[in-house]
Amino acid sequence: MHFHVLTLFPEMVLGGLKTSILGRACDKGLISIDAVNIRDYTTEKHNKVDDYPYGGGAGMLMQAQPVFDAYKSIAEKYHRKKPLRVIYVTPQGSVFNQDMARAFAQEENLVFLCGHYEGIDERVLEEIVTDYVSIGDYVLTGGELPAMVMIDAISRMVPGVLKNEDSGEFESFHENLLEYPQYTRPEVWHEKSVPTVLLSGDHAKVDKWRILQSIERTKMRRPDLYEKYNLPGRALEYLKQDKLLHMDMIESIKRGNGEVLAVRADGVLLRDKKSNIHMVTAENKDAGERLLSFADTEAELFVCHQHFLADSVKARFGKKSSAACCQAVYTKKIPFSVDWPWEIRTLDESQIDVVYENYHELADRDELLLALKEGRIYGAFSDEELAGFIGLHEEGSMGMLTVFDTYRKQGIGLTLEKYLINCMLEQGHTPYGHIFIDNQISLLMQRKLGLKICPKNIFWVY
Repeated sequence: MHFHVLTLFPEMVLGGLKTSILGRACDKGLISIDAVNIRDYTTEKHNKVDDYPYGGGAGMLMQAQPVFDAYKSIAEKYHRKKPLRVIYVTPQGSVFNQDMARAFAQEENLVFLCGHYEGIDERVLEEIVTDYVSIGDYVLTGGELPAMVMIDAISRMVPGVLKNEDSGEFESFHENLLEYPQYTRPEVWHEKSVPTVLLSGDHAKVDKWRILQSIERTKMRRPDLYEKYNLPGRALEYLKQDKLLHMDMIESIKRGNGEVLAVRADGVLLRDKKSNIHMVTAENKDAGERLLSFADTEAELFVCHQHFLADSVKARFGKKSSAACCQAVYTKKIPFSVDWPWEIRTLDESQIDVVYENYHELADRDELLLALKEGRIYGAFSDEELAGFIGLHEEGSMGMLTVFDTYRKQGIGLTLEKYLINCMLEQGHTPYGHIFIDNQISLLMQRKLGLKICPKNIFWVY
C-alpha cells in the first residue's frame, strides 16, 4: 500500500512515520510513505505557496496551483485513469474511526493533503479531494500530525505489518468495545493481585471474562460506543419483551435481513435489507422521534408498531396513507399433518398473468414476478387446474392468500396456509402474517389454525 502526503514539511512526516513498526513495514515493502513537498511545485520565484484571501480576513491561504500540481505529479506517476483517493485533513470533516481505517486500508494508493495557515483555496479542494476527515473537534497548526495518526491506524490493517495478524482487529475498538484490562508480572504489585481467572489456564473462562470486562468498561467509559455494540443482540433483547407485537422485526433479524439502525432502552429501528421496509417500535413519541432520525429519508414503506409512530412518520417523511393491521403468529413448533386432497407446488414465472389478475389490487406486477422468480408463491391444484395460491412477502410475512371463486368453501385456503406454515417451520422460521383489521374472515381463519393474534395493532405507512 502506498501513502502519499502532500505537505509543506516532508521531514516532519517522514521522521515520524519511518520508525518502529511502520519503518520495518516500509523496509519489507509492505507499505511505502512518500512525502511530496508542495513548495516544490510553486511557480512563484520566491517559492511562496500562500496569499491573502479574497474578501479580507486574518491569515493567509494556500494557493490552488501548487497543491494541484503536487497532486498531479502523483497521479501521473501511477498513470491513473481514475482520480486517486485524496483525504483532506480538516476539523470540518467526518471524525476518523476504526471503520474508516479498515475501509481506507483496501486502497492501493492514499493521498493525504495537509493544510497550513488559514486553509486551502476551495477550488482545488473541489477538484481533487474525495474525503474530508478530522481526528477530533480541535484545531492544530497543520494537517501533518492528523495525517500521521491516520496512516499509523490504517497501516495496522495492512496484512503483514503487525506480527500477530489478529492484533490489528482484536484491540481497543473491536465490535465497538474497548479493550479488556491486561496484566503482566509480577503476580502481586502494590498489594494488587492479577485476577484469579487469568491464572487458571482455562482459556474459555479467560475469553468470557475478557468479553464481560470489555462490555462493562465500554458501558462505563464510552457509553457512545456501547450504544453501537451488538445492535442485533440488544435489539432482540428489547423486542422479545413483546414477541407477538414484534415478531416481524424479530424474524427479520433472525433471518439475517434486519439491519438494526438504532437501539434505545425504549425502542428499536431496523431496515429489512431484502424489502427495504423500515420497522420501528417505541415506548413513547419522543423515543420514536429520536429513532426515526436514523431512518433513510427516501424510505418508501414503514411498519410502525404504535399509532403515534405512524403519525410521526407521516409528518416527518411526507407519507399520505396508512393501513392498520393485526399481527398473527404461529407459536407452535409442530407442523400440520399432510392429509389434503390437493396438490400444492411452487409456482413459477409462467403463472404471472393469473397471479397478477387476482392480486393486482395489493401488489404490482414486478413485485409478484420477483416473488415467482424467488419461489415464494405456492399454488393448490385440482386436476392440474390452479385453484388458489399463497405466498411470502419480501420481508418474510405470510400473505397473498387467494382462492378462486369456483373453489371456495372447500378448505383450500386453510390447506394453503397449513402448507406454508410447514415450509416455514422446516426452514427454522416462526410463521407470521399481517391481516387488515377489518378482514374478519381471515382473522377467524388464523384463530382456527391456532395462530395467536396480537391485541395491539401495527400500521403500514406508505
